[in-house]
Amino acid sequence: MTKSLQTKTTQWAENYQHKMIHPKDLSDRATFFRNQNKKIVTLNGSFDLLHAGHLHILYEASLQGDLLIVALNSDASIKKYKSNSRPIIPLEYRLQMMAALAFVDYVTWFEETDPRTILQQIRPHVHVNGTEYGENCIEADTVLSCGGKMHIVSIVPGLSTSKIIEKIRHLCD
Repeated sequence: MTKSLQTKTTQWAENYQHKMIHPKDLSDRATFFRNQNKKIVTLNGSFDLLHAGHLHILYEASLQGDLLIVALNSDASIKKYKSNSRPIIPLEYRLQMMAALAFVDYVTWFEETDPRTILQQIRPHVHVNGTEYGENCIEADTVLSCGGKMHIVSIVPGLSTSKIIEKIRHLCD
């Protein structure tokens, strides 16, 4: 490895680590942001096989406040609510990909199958979800009870990880 490439690799590791918030530190960090009068926006999901539909909702979420915290489902939680064959991309790499996006300020993860506990810790001003879940999603009561509001983003038709997997399966037939 050349010295230049080694330097860039080290910089990358430092850059994405800077955006990571360990779940045990989340409540304190959110309080710190709130004390700085930052409008906190959250978005959660598995973000397995990151695609343009994900980028659309992430970008829209970033426009709703001062900083965007994206919470990713752990590998174990994805297996519980999707299937044993998922995720395709392990958490470590999904966190890195999410951290690489300029409009994502921080990333974290959660072990539960739903994000209500982690949202209670963050207490976002705005929580973003896609129209496939809508205003009455499982997160809504938690977000509203913490004084936040919901923001719903239209999904990009035809773009979902499940549809991409299905298309790949048909290519292999």
